[in-house]
Formats: sequence, C-alpha cells, structure tokens
Amino acid sequence: MHLNPYGAYAVLLAASLANDWPENRAGVVARAEAYGMQTPFANARPSDHAGVRAVIDRWLAVVDERLPDLRADLLNQQLAAAAAYPRLTDHDDEGWHLHYRDADQSLPHVLEAVISVGTALHLTTRGMTRLSRCDAGTAPDDPCRNVVVDVTRNGRQRYCSVRCANRAGVRRHRARLAERADGR
Repeated sequence: MHLNPYGAYAVLLAASLANDWPENRAGVVARAEAYGMQTPFANARPSDHAGVRAVIDRWLAVVDERLPDLRADLLNQQLAAAAAYPRLTDHDDEGWHLHYRDADQSLPHVLEAVISVGTALHLTTRGMTRLSRCDAGTAPDDPCRNVVVDVTRNGRQRYCSVRCANRAGVRRHRARLAERADGR
C-alpha cells in the first residue's frame, strides 16, 4: 500500500496551476493528469473552472502566510472544507492506496481535498517553511510571484527557476558594484 501518494504531486500540481493558470476546465484536467491524477473527472459543470480557481486562490493564502501557526489554521480550514476522510481504493492497477475524497464529486471539490491533504503532508513531513513565493519577487522591480515548492534534500530552494535565481544574483552583484563605486 502506498502511504503518501498525495504529498509531492498534489502540491506541485497546485503550484503549477497557480503559476500558469489554464484557460479552461479541460486545461485543469490535463494538468491534473500530467501530475499523476488518474481519477476520471466526470460530471463536468459550467462552474468547474471558476471553482478550481477559487480553490487555488484559497491555497495561495496558505502559501503567502509566513507564520506557521496561522498557516496551519488556514490549511486546517481548507481540510475541514474538503470534508474528506481517507479511504482505501484499488483502481487502474495502482495497488492499494488512500484516497482523500468521495467518488463522483465535482472537480473543484476533488482538487481541494487532494491539494489540502497533499499540502498538509508536504508541510508536516518536509517543514512548514518549504512552501513560499519565489525570492526573486521580493525585489521591488521584479514581477515574479510564482510559487516555490521546496522538495530539495537540503530545504533551501528559494527560486522558482534558474532564470529567477540568475536575475537575483545579477541584482546582488550590481548592488555590490554600486556600493564599491560609492566608496562604502
């Protein structure tokens, strides 16, 4: 039995949706499948796309909360809203594993359950600080607001991409050169 199939992929899925929002429901489903969800998302509803956007926006409040106690409170509210209890399932030749959702629920509800449980598992097993926004975006003139899910061994991932890390490095280098030129 797989103990934690939700931790990494669910948080990475949420970050992917937050960082690059799909144009429609089909794009959300395709992204979920690309991140490993094999559940068929039947019962399409016209409100699914907007409903998933609301789930991601609530999740971003967890990402943006820096204080662990407040972060936990926000995530606990999302877990309660998902109202999903774990159940054993065996489908698609995956072997026995846990699902944190009922069958035949709407796309937003399924993703809220998966993302909130996955985020809780990620933060409790890897650390409460290992979910944040890209550090490059802390500079006043930098537009990056991407989510960073730190899955590194050393727990020090600060940037969403090499490009952002390089841009921040160049910014620091230029600041040091300017300090030297000013005689500081």
